[in-house]
Amino acid sequence: MKVTIDQSRWAEVMSILKKNIPEVSFKTWIVPIRPIYRDDEKRVLALACSDQFKAGLIKTRYLKEIESALSQVLKKDYKVNISYSTDEDINEMLSEVGSGKEKKLIPKSEDRSGDEYFLNPKYTFDNYIVGSNNNYAHAVSLAIAESPAEVYNPLFIYGGSGLGKTHLMHAIGNYILKHHPELKVLYVSSEMFTNELIQALNDPNNSNRRINFFKEKYRGVDVLLIDDIQFIEGKEATQEELFHTFNTLYEFQKQIVLSSDRHPSKLTSLDERLKSRFQWNIVADVQPPDFETRVAILRQMAEQENMLIDDDLLQVIDLLAEKIKFNIRDLESSLTRLKSYSQFMPGNPKITVAFAKQTLTDVFNAKDSTINCEKIKNVVCKKYNIKLTDLESSKRKREFTHPRQVAMYLCREMTDQSLPQIGKQFGGKDHTTVLHACKKIEDEIKTSAILAEEIKLIKDEISQ
Repeated sequence: MKVTIDQSRWAEVMSILKKNIPEVSFKTWIVPIRPIYRDDEKRVLALACSDQFKAGLIKTRYLKEIESALSQVLKKDYKVNISYSTDEDINEMLSEVGSGKEKKLIPKSEDRSGDEYFLNPKYTFDNYIVGSNNNYAHAVSLAIAESPAEVYNPLFIYGGSGLGKTHLMHAIGNYILKHHPELKVLYVSSEMFTNELIQALNDPNNSNRRINFFKEKYRGVDVLLIDDIQFIEGKEATQEELFHTFNTLYEFQKQIVLSSDRHPSKLTSLDERLKSRFQWNIVADVQPPDFETRVAILRQMAEQENMLIDDDLLQVIDLLAEKIKFNIRDLESSLTRLKSYSQFMPGNPKITVAFAKQTLTDVFNAKDSTINCEKIKNVVCKKYNIKLTDLESSKRKREFTHPRQVAMYLCREMTDQSLPQIGKQFGGKDHTTVLHACKKIEDEIKTSAILAEEIKLIKDEISQ
């Protein structure tokens, strides 16, 4: 029999947890928990949290402590279950339990998906800010969600890290689950796909059975969404299996959506057959958002987080939008950190421009985010009068190798990109090639005043 939880008993549990868990962690993770029901027959306590990320972290980090505190209060051992549910569903469940009716702890849409679905319900088309940087990718994604496999198949979305590709992928999946409940949707990262294939291939007991299960899982869906496809570069077995999975789904008119940090043609270590298939229909890019779009993203986020939107916060939003130009994830993270610091620092300081600059030192002391590898390459090409394709090629004539080495050196000096990331910007060069180029230019600058001046002039033009 499921019964509501005596609030005085739950207060005792919370009191014990507050003593055993650091104050900031307690406020962040434990306070948002809502007790739903207690089942004395099964010795189960059901909890819910309206933040999916927090629910997942509590499940992995704090369940044992909650169970221990509960046993101290109830003088019996109970198993604790916690699940993500919206505030609306939580209130409905509490009402159902209070009236004596049975109701599952998790909402229907989550129950339907089970462990095989990794969609984040927070990512929808409704909260996706559309601007000139992403309007085409958004329009195509929405069209696919409304009519899977009928309009654009496959869809390949590409763009830099943190620009909203994953948001679009989840939005497609969530829309289809809501409006086409009869369809089976599977979202995975390329890493998940690869790891499952490796586990199936290495099964010591019955490899054929595991492989068949793997194939049925991925080829038996109506919509397959694979994120960060660039990570299968160089993985021959994964590419081979994806090739056959792609063919099967396409032949049976099932929707395929893929994302990557680069255009398919730039995935240099990818099977040519896959490159070709990835470009069979729509290839849509997502660019860094303009200032107005960045401001809109932060304002929407502030509203969703119930932050006080006054002149001070609006000034901070404008400042962040001006400073962080190339990564939406970093943009949102900065505002989240400001809210967190404001809530948990002594005196709960107000979010102002001065507070933001004092708190986000990594943002305001970082290298100029207007400078990226693309800008550097374009300026270098102009300086040495060569084509961008020559700069990114493997041509060994000095008229190409010297500008290429200069560009690599400047990318390392003027951006926060790692050596492997820089290598990808130059036709997929190995990080050791980039390191050699940087070392060569560094050594030459020390002995050549002409080169040193040349580099200085290029830097000045890049910085303008």
